[in-house]
Amino acid sequence: MHSQMRWRLCWESDLELADHVELAKFFRTTYGPTGAFNAKPFEGSRSWAGARPELRLIGYDADGIAAHLGVLRRFIKIDGIDLPVAELGLYGIRTDLERLGVSHSIRAMLPTLQDLAVPFAFGTVRPELQRHIERFGRYGPVTVFSHVRVRSTLQEPRLDKPPTRIDDALVVVLPIARSMSDWPSGSMIDRNGPEL
Repeated sequence: MHSQMRWRLCWESDLELADHVELAKFFRTTYGPTGAFNAKPFEGSRSWAGARPELRLIGYDADGIAAHLGVLRRFIKIDGIDLPVAELGLYGIRTDLERLGVSHSIRAMLPTLQDLAVPFAFGTVRPELQRHIERFGRYGPVTVFSHVRVRSTLQEPRLDKPPTRIDDALVVVLPIARSMSDWPSGSMIDRNGPEL
């Protein structure tokens, strides 16, 4: 049985160094089993992988950080159409809490997304997480799109790589202030920045 979850919603600028250190360890532990490359961005006290979030929802229990979700407002383009969104990323659940329904508590972010007055929340996930996201979608108005390419800038420009990359990720959309029928159809999303 897991202990009671306590949620903390905070602006990025409210985090102390100790918070970043604890979050970095959480992400190394959470993302590390999927490959050393996935844990590498979180070395030391770095608690973000690409773009830094604007807001973080951090779940705590008696054992420390149990869950995390980052949010960043931005404009994306879908086949040339500008669209303001709240990008969701840096999603993680401590491995000992997987399959216990803790991920459904991420709904704690919904009132904040509504306060941000964006039409949609948007995020991308690896194809390996499709079943998990679809299960989560059974409890709310989440739509998952496949066969959509997402263009992102690299976090740091490098002389040996192009400045952007294109991924075939699963796109997750949550309607906030508008209906899903208002989401533009298209096969290419330009994130206009690094992935959150």
